Amino acid sequence: MKKEYIQQLFRQHYAKMYRVAYSILLDEQESKDVVSDVFAGLLQGNVMLLPDTVEHYLLTSVRNQCFKRIRHEETKHIAEQFISSEQQTTLSIEDERLIDINEYVASCFSPQDQRIFRMRYSYGCSYDEIAASEGISRVAVWKHLSRVLNSIKKHFNV
Repeated sequence: MKKEYIQQLFRQHYAKMYRVAYSILLDEQESKDVVSDVFAGLLQGNVMLLPDTVEHYLLTSVRNQCFKRIRHEETKHIAEQFISSEQQTTLSIEDERLIDINEYVASCFSPQDQRIFRMRYSYGCSYDEIAASEGISRVAVWKHLSRVLNSIKKHFNV
């Protein structure tokens, strides 16, 4: 996508995109960052925008980015609470299994495989959201996840 076209889209849709982000995040700087991230993704990716769906795509992308940030902050907050809590001295078998799986993924797979795995199973992102974020197709997302999950199943005898 041409830089000039993206600049035109930026000038045309920034205000509306910012208002959507602010209505969700209620934070001026975070809202500006989200809108900037959407346009940065357009500059990096191979997204083909159809003229009649540009605004819908941009506003949906902003909304999805906002929700990802919220999920990320919630996950970070939960992790901080878990670490700081002195009452949590024993982990359940399920918690230990999840930690083992995350450590296995972190040690055995590429950074992209790790991001895709986390986006799907930690943040609950859809294949479409992951594909857009990574600049790959839905099929590629499926292949990455399939490879990781098959390896986990084999490694942990599941």
